[in-house]
Amino acid sequence: MTVLDVVIRARRVVTAGGESARCVGVADGRVAALEPYDAALSGARTVELSDDLVLLPGLVDTHVHVNEPGRTDWEGFASATRAAAAGGVTTIVDMPLNSVPPTIDAGALAIKRAAAEGRCHVDVGFWGGAVPGNAPRLRGLHDGGVFGFKCFLLPSGVEEFPPLSAPELEHALIELRPVDGLTIVHAEDPGVIDRASSPDGRSYAGFLASRPPAAENTAIARVVELARSTGARVHILHLSSAEALEVIGRARGEGVRITVETCPHYLTFTAEEVPDGATQYKCCPPIRAAANRERLWQGLADGLIDAVVSDHSPCTAELKRLDAGDFGAAWGGISSLQLGLPAVWTQAGARGFTLADVARWMAERPAEIVGLRRKGRIAPGYDADFCVFAPGAAQVVDPAALHHKNPITPYGGATLTGTVRSAWLRGRPIDLAAEPPGRLLRRGAA
Repeated sequence: MTVLDVVIRARRVVTAGGESARCVGVADGRVAALEPYDAALSGARTVELSDDLVLLPGLVDTHVHVNEPGRTDWEGFASATRAAAAGGVTTIVDMPLNSVPPTIDAGALAIKRAAAEGRCHVDVGFWGGAVPGNAPRLRGLHDGGVFGFKCFLLPSGVEEFPPLSAPELEHALIELRPVDGLTIVHAEDPGVIDRASSPDGRSYAGFLASRPPAAENTAIARVVELARSTGARVHILHLSSAEALEVIGRARGEGVRITVETCPHYLTFTAEEVPDGATQYKCCPPIRAAANRERLWQGLADGLIDAVVSDHSPCTAELKRLDAGDFGAAWGGISSLQLGLPAVWTQAGARGFTLADVARWMAERPAEIVGLRRKGRIAPGYDADFCVFAPGAAQVVDPAALHHKNPITPYGGATLTGTVRSAWLRGRPIDLAAEPPGRLLRRGAA
C-alpha cells in the first residue's frame, strides 16, 4: 500500500470531471489517490480545508515575460515567481524576448537557465525564439528542451528580437514540422498597422485606432494558411480581436492544427472604460470595445479559445510614461501574473461559468498545449500542484502589495472576487520566505 505524505480533504475539489467533495492523497510529490471525501486515507500530514475554500489544480501560465538576464530591473525570476505563487500559479513558461540575450539559440538558453537556477519559487519552462536567420538553430533549441518557438510578424519592441516575414515563418514551420514543434505567433499585420493612424498622445481612442482589428484578422488568416500548407502546429498568442474567431473556427473544422489563447485584461477591461493618459492599460494588441469583450467570452464558451494566460509583460515606471500619459511612447504590456485568477473569476462567475471552466482555461489546457504531461490537473500521477482559493472573498488590489518588481497595473484599486490562500508545489505549500523550491523544466521531461 502506498505510504502517503499528505492527505487533503476538501468539500470542493476541482478535477477534470467537475467539482466535488474529495480526499486527495499525495506521495513523492504526486497525486497518488483521488477518493471520495470520507475515504479512509491516512498520511504523515492531514489537511482539512474549510467549506469556503476550493482546491484547484495549480495554474499553468504559459505566457510570462521574466526579462532576466539583461532587463532584470523590469522583472526577474525571483520576483516573477513570487508573484506567480501568490496568484496560485505553480508553473510558468518564460518568453524568449526582453531578456538579453534573447533565447534564440542553445547558448542563450544555457545563459537563461543559469540565470534562473535556484531562484524560482514555482516550476519554470522556457520558450525559444524564431527570428530571421536562426531557422538552422531551431532544432538545437528543440533538443535543448524548449516548449516551442515564439515569433512576431511585426516589430517586437526590442531590436534584438526582429520579426519574421511570411516566407521566413513558412521556413520555420517547415523546419519544425518533422519534430512536431509548436510555433506561437504574435499575430498583427505590419502593413495594416502602417496604414492606420498613428497613436495620438494621451488619447486612448487614438491608440486603439492605431492597432485596428484588421491587423489581427489579416495576420491570423495568414498564419492559418501557412499552418494548412505545412501541416505544422501553430498557436495564436493573446487574441484580442473577436472578429478572428470565425476564421479560426473554419480552420479547425478543416483540420488545421491551431490553438488560441486570450488574456485576463481582454476579458476584464473595455476600451470605453480606459481613461485618456492611463498608459498602465497599454498592451498590443489593445483592449477593445465592450461588445468585442463579450464575443471573446463566447469564444471561450464555444471552445474556440483554448486558454487564458497572463501575457505578464512588465517594465519600469519610466518606460510606462505614466507622467506624460503618452500612449505612443509608453511600453506596451500589462502586469497581472499575481491577479489573473481573481480577475478571470470575477468576470466568469458573473457570466455563469464555473471554477471547473476556469481551471480548464488556466491550468489544464495551457499544460496540454505545451506538452506539460504532469501539470494542470488534480489526478493520479500528476504533480501535486495545487491552488487553495477562496472564491467568495473579495479583495481590493493594492499595487504596492504585489510581488511584481514594478507595481504598475491597471487593476490598481479594483475590487476582485476571489483570493488565493496558498499554492502548493509537488505536495508542499510554497513558503516565499524559504529556499525557492521551483525546478527548471524541459519539454518531454515535465
